Amino acid sequence: MAEERRMVTVGGKGSSLSSSSVFDIANGLSRLSIDSSALSKVSSSSNFKTSKTNAPTVSASFSILSNLTPDEARASLVVLLNKLLLTSSTSAAVNQLSDIILKDVSSSSNLQISFDNTIDGVSPGDFSVAAIAGISAILDHRSSALSVITDAIAALSCEALGADISAFNLNDSGDGSSAKDVVSVASDLKILLNGSKFVNREGDEPAVSGVPVVHGKFREISRLLHSSTRVQLNSAIVSNSGSSGIASSMCTTLFSLAVALKDLGNISYNRAKHIVDSRIAGDDEFPAMLIKECPRPDQLKALFASLVSAHSDEEYVKFSHDVSSLLVMVEQIISWEALAAFLSLEGRDFITSGDTSVGEDSAKTAGKKGAKKKKILGKGTTALVQFLKDRLLSMPIQTEASQIVMVLENLVRNFLSLLDPKDLGFDTLLKKVKDIVESNESRRLPKLPKGTRDFAKEQMAIRERAFSIITEVFKRHGAAALDTPAFEMRETLMGKYGEDSKLIYDLADQGGELCSLRYDLTVPFARYVAMNGLTSFKRYQIAKVYRRDNPSKGRYREFYQCDFDIAGQFEKMMPDFEVIKILTELLDELDIGEYEVKLNHRKLLDGMLAICGVPQEKFRTICSSIDKLDKQSFEQIKKEMVDEKGLSNEISDRIGTFVKWRGPPVELLSKLKQELSFLENNESSLALDELEIMFKALEKSKCIDRVVFDLSLARGLDYYTGVIFEAVFKGAAQVGSIAAGGRYDNLIGMFGTRQVPSVGISLGIERVFAIMEQLQKDKNQEIRATETQVLVSILGDDSSLAAELVGELWHAKVKAEFMIHKKVMKHIDRARDSRIPWMVLVGERELSEGVVKLKDVVAAIDYEVPRGKLVDDLCKRLGM
Repeated sequence: MAEERRMVTVGGKGSSLSSSSVFDIANGLSRLSIDSSALSKVSSSSNFKTSKTNAPTVSASFSILSNLTPDEARASLVVLLNKLLLTSSTSAAVNQLSDIILKDVSSSSNLQISFDNTIDGVSPGDFSVAAIAGISAILDHRSSALSVITDAIAALSCEALGADISAFNLNDSGDGSSAKDVVSVASDLKILLNGSKFVNREGDEPAVSGVPVVHGKFREISRLLHSSTRVQLNSAIVSNSGSSGIASSMCTTLFSLAVALKDLGNISYNRAKHIVDSRIAGDDEFPAMLIKECPRPDQLKALFASLVSAHSDEEYVKFSHDVSSLLVMVEQIISWEALAAFLSLEGRDFITSGDTSVGEDSAKTAGKKGAKKKKILGKGTTALVQFLKDRLLSMPIQTEASQIVMVLENLVRNFLSLLDPKDLGFDTLLKKVKDIVESNESRRLPKLPKGTRDFAKEQMAIRERAFSIITEVFKRHGAAALDTPAFEMRETLMGKYGEDSKLIYDLADQGGELCSLRYDLTVPFARYVAMNGLTSFKRYQIAKVYRRDNPSKGRYREFYQCDFDIAGQFEKMMPDFEVIKILTELLDELDIGEYEVKLNHRKLLDGMLAICGVPQEKFRTICSSIDKLDKQSFEQIKKEMVDEKGLSNEISDRIGTFVKWRGPPVELLSKLKQELSFLENNESSLALDELEIMFKALEKSKCIDRVVFDLSLARGLDYYTGVIFEAVFKGAAQVGSIAAGGRYDNLIGMFGTRQVPSVGISLGIERVFAIMEQLQKDKNQEIRATETQVLVSILGDDSSLAAELVGELWHAKVKAEFMIHKKVMKHIDRARDSRIPWMVLVGERELSEGVVKLKDVVAAIDYEVPRGKLVDDLCKRLGM
């Protein structure tokens, strides 16, 4: 009895057409039904239109479908019918289409239509859009399935090749620099191969190491195709003038899919050929057959060239058909890869023996001499291979050796049909693979939120050293430490950061208080000063801040800032001089390499904008635009200022002239003082006088050579009122700004108290860490994660002796660890791996003689010391 086919209804209220439904109808796996209310609506709409006008209607020929496969043509008609129903088109067109589709022809036969016929009420452009959408639905359905199956087949190939799978050890970096789908594919492959003893037996294989990138890109494009196709399947017909744009847009996505498919087919073929050449070439009956029948890369290349030509000629229906043909060819290649991997892993013994066990010896042969060695596949691939064997061996098998070729031919036929998306068994296979991967979801390694990172012990060693240097510099200048909460009242933070306020992390309402995570350390400092009524305070703070930014390379959502601020009334410009001097000391002592400190003055910037003709109410928003000049060209910034912020081209060009001025501080200051327009403006004139005082102080302190006077520096934050500066790394690592700061005289007063003038600096320590880590790698220096000075090694199992000896060393403030093991080389290896310079070794002989053995690990020299003098002797050798 034939299996009852599912009914798919279109035109009903709230109903929508999916790619899977279109695929099923097009291949005879489901039947189509039109909602009666939709037909009534179309009929009444048609009568109304007929009574209103007798104008001739457009028509399109069915010849558009003449070069498509039956399932592509049927899918095109289904989509066109749905679009007509959504548009409330004429009943004649709907009835004509429904008559054709509802004849319920099987998927293997041709459509029962004449390509010379036409359909009224549909333009050729509308028909083409429906055809492309119908083919896209088939591609969407098949691509979604293939993206799952191809990962499982690649996992089998990894085992068949004994491949090195270290390329799958990928983690999301958290800063957006790693592709999500690449990491996801690598994770799924590790799940499938978990526990396998067949991998990592050979060297690197490009067709394996490239899997995460190639498969990840295919997965990404498949998801994009799904989103765009879903929209088109359930969109009404647009005006004929808009159909060409829709067709072009859909084919842009299909072109990306074609590129991903070509790469997927090539890498799959390379794995299949490698398996045949290296793993089953000794079995004479079938290796030639395997590779002969598999589509070749030159065939892929020819088909890809054909679709490129069709796309270039804007033959979009033919192009879509060619992409579909390319997908079918890639499916065939992956199927042959699957067969090659399966036969490599299972050989032919399972056919003649009827043994269906995988991953463990069968009960019959486990105790017999000559029983085959236990095969340990991955937990996921074991289940997959067992499933394939169960399905394949359910067919009648000829076991005589003389008929083995015929058996293999039958096996090939059945195997390939199992991987055909039109075959009813394919859905079972797809569900099995998904179950294997998803059943491991609970055992997947946990992941970090985007924009955050963990730091390993080696990284922490670098960070602690950097924090120590920074703290020492801050204390050298008389600063006191301050700590503030990680979150503040939302009202405290709002209105302080200009356009960047949208990056503040808001917390859920907790009992009536609206709170947000701190965006920086400056505003909490200002809040602390205001709240406590302070009139002067020199403080430093090293803490994490949070920004709801899009993670990118070097940009995180959680990161440390190291701040130094001086609040209070002091000698004119001397606090400003001191914070810049501190900045140069920090970067010099951290020893990160070449850098420059770009410097400007907010009042000078405001004066410049006034001179250029910018209205005062637009000063801050234009500053935000100018602040992007380190990342974008002036032409891009000009477009933003003109199109989005309403400046004229003339004003923007004047700004462009000034922001190009940069150079040595004293020289550029002298040049600006000769510009009458700057001297006549009160703001810029005051700024020039202040900068002159500060530059003299920087000259006297011998750090002005690190400073560049740059009129393009704007610093987008609203609270700056005077000097602004930014340090930029000039080495090979592209990390951008590494420190910034400036004067903010009005910020503390914004909290309703008296104004307390302030100036400060914030070190972007995360970027500094990145530079320091890269320098360590470039110098090939090993990073020691601990400061352990001595390893107490007990050669035996006397834990109380270990506690006694290490306790004495800890009491003497010696940094020591202990280890209990009978083998001396285990202790020595531990000391060498951890780079511990000294060892205290105690065995039976040392115990009986009342001595301990000191070992200089680096020099490999041993010293015997009386037990009672151990601590004194070690402290002398350590210089304590």
